[in-house]
Parts: sequence; structure tokens; C-alpha cells
Amino acid sequence: MHDSVRALLSRPGDGELIEAAGVEHLFRLTAAQTGGRFGFEEFTLAAGTLGARPHVHHAHDEFFYVLDGELTVHDGDGETAVGPGHLLAALRGAPHGFRNAGDRPVRGLCLYTPAGYEDYFRQVHAAVAAGAVVDDDMLNEFRSRFNTSPYLR
Repeated sequence: MHDSVRALLSRPGDGELIEAAGVEHLFRLTAAQTGGRFGFEEFTLAAGTLGARPHVHHAHDEFFYVLDGELTVHDGDGETAVGPGHLLAALRGAPHGFRNAGDRPVRGLCLYTPAGYEDYFRQVHAAVAAGAVVDDDMLNEFRSRFNTSPYLR
């Protein structure tokens, strides 16, 4: 039974790079690799970049871990600037958002369970490459495909 299961090794720089809405996402593990169990990405936000307005995922959990820089996170109540070592757990149903309000890039990790949300970023990237303009209406339409809604407070 265990003979068919293999450990997955992702070397530095391995993965699928997807640029979407001003954020570089390097997906090191995707649903296709983990049988849908888990997704893992390294992300980079340039200075002054909005990562995502507050929103809510209804079908997956998302965890943000800051490696470098200062990430401003929204936790449903307001914003807090956090640095390396900080972790934001956006469990299903928890409003959250993030941006880089600083003057230098932010690098971090984002983990998804279950995996599959990488398809959202693939679809946004493809739409932009085909000429679509990124705005809230466009992003909300794509998010709705993945059981995600805007957080309207």
C-alpha cells in the first residue's frame, strides 16, 4: 500500500510562477502534486502593492507567514503591520486581506488546505494576458468560482 506513495521534494526555485494582480506567486506544491490535500507557495509583493482586499474563503483555509519585509494584514476588524515570523491563519469563513504599504518588497509563504486555489491565480493571469483589466468586479467574479466572496463590513 505504501509502495506507491512517494515523498515530494521541491528544490529552491522549483514550482509554477504565476503573476496575478501585482503579486508574484511561486507555487511549490499544487493540488495536482498533492492529490488536492495541500498547496504551498512563496509570494512576493512589490512596495505599495495591494495583495487582496478583504475577502472570505468558504471552502479552504489559508495561512500567511512573513519571511521578509512588512506585510499589512486585515483580520476582519482592522489592519495590522507585521514582520518576519508573523503568521496569519485565515480559516474558512474568516475575513482577511493583505497589502504591502511599505517601501520595500515583502516575501512570504502561503499555505492552502485543501489545495486548488492556485487555479484562481492561473485564471486571473490568463484573463489579464488576454487583455482583461484587473478591477474589483473582475476579481470578485473569478473568486466566486472558488467559493470566495468579498468582505463587506
